[in-house]
Amino acid sequence: MFEFQTIDKETEEILLKEKGSKFIGFAYPVHSESDIKLRLSKLQEIHSKATHHCYAYRLGIIGENYRANDDGEPSGSAGLPIYNQLLTHQITNVLLVVIRYYGGTKLGVGGLVKAYKECAKYTLEHTKIITKELESQIELKFKFSQQNVIFTLLNKYDGKISTFEAEDICTIVANIKTSKKENISEELSEMLLEFNFI
Repeated sequence: MFEFQTIDKETEEILLKEKGSKFIGFAYPVHSESDIKLRLSKLQEIHSKATHHCYAYRLGIIGENYRANDDGEPSGSAGLPIYNQLLTHQITNVLLVVIRYYGGTKLGVGGLVKAYKECAKYTLEHTKIITKELESQIELKFKFSQQNVIFTLLNKYDGKISTFEAEDICTIVANIKTSKKENISEELSEMLLEFNFI
């Protein structure tokens, strides 16, 4: 299994009002827990006066790394309904946040579950869900004279170069579709290069 579903880009400021409370939804494509921390701390800065920053995320090809956070709302009334929307839409590598500005009227647990669920659902309905192929990162070390051969090979396998250091011994870090990992490894080993998947 080399494919997973995720969202193509971030969606922000999807608004829902319930008995005076404002619920604002945000969805972000993310790749790591540090990505998530960065997004959450930016939202904390922008919406510092909000009462609650509730969220859920799934990471990994089958969403094996996940978390749901109620941020002070009654247990299971916010984070879980948000997380369930990630499951319903079968997406991973996504952070879904719903920020609440309290409007003076208590909604009760049932009302909160409904409001957080609806806001999360609307937010995902405003995103484009895409299928992505899993990628692996490869590091290559080779002689400067071999760079044309290497670029041709990476091009053949749709490799996306993220860093390139050109010296006597050059270093490239690139992303390769995991499904093509074995084939490119065979070709690289014939060139007597030093390479490894990170």
